[in-house]
Amino acid sequence: MTAINEAWAAPGSFLDLFLESFRHGEGTEHLVRHLLVVAMDGRAFERCNAVHQFCYWFRVDGMDFAAEQSYMKGDYLEMMWRRNRFQQTILELGFSFLFTDVDILWFRSPFPHLSPDAQVVMSSDFFVGDPTSPGNYPNGGLLYVRSSASTVRFYEHWQSSRARFPGKHEQFVFDRIVKEGVPPHVGATVRFLDTGHFGGFCQHGKDLGRVVTMHANCCVGLHNKLFDLRNVLDDWKTYKERVDAGNMDYFSWRVPGRCIH
Repeated sequence: MTAINEAWAAPGSFLDLFLESFRHGEGTEHLVRHLLVVAMDGRAFERCNAVHQFCYWFRVDGMDFAAEQSYMKGDYLEMMWRRNRFQQTILELGFSFLFTDVDILWFRSPFPHLSPDAQVVMSSDFFVGDPTSPGNYPNGGLLYVRSSASTVRFYEHWQSSRARFPGKHEQFVFDRIVKEGVPPHVGATVRFLDTGHFGGFCQHGKDLGRVVTMHANCCVGLHNKLFDLRNVLDDWKTYKERVDAGNMDYFSWRVPGRCIH
């Protein structure tokens, strides 16, 4: 599952690049048939229907999420919290999900890296080496949650904790409640993903033989993100060509860029 608005769904923008990455990944092309794209406005819904089979328009009365939502400005906070509540609804309906931001490129399937008993698993801006440590820096751009009574309670606790941190986004509140310790009655366990596999512009593995996803985090501005993500996808294509030709020499990403330095 991913979420888009008009700015991020426009031709040549993130949705196109996101879908293209599945076509060039290793064993990822079939995953698109299981992808639900959640459109936050009517134009994004129209664009989704033009390029993808499974689209859902998440209508929010009185709010327009079509424009580029700059970090912590405009309707950004409400959009993120509404998205969070939508995820909770998915769990309440009995479905587990893997949510991915649309500014993430997929190169390999993440599922082999998720243990069968995983409950709440989130990616990291910075990974400290221990997947159970509350010292990791969470990033909700890649989030796997298995549907159960305990994970629904976790989301209820997450949503209710918003009132204790006014003006903060859902990722900040997640970080706080994990550092405080998830209450025993909730019962859900939280794990974090290693940036060596699930990297981003904040921190990423350099070995393309291990990389699973790449996220345009730690970067401000739609055009800056797009510029560097296109370079990342081009680098991946070059890597794949070399491997297909039997060249197994070490190959890494190009730097610097507008985001990656």
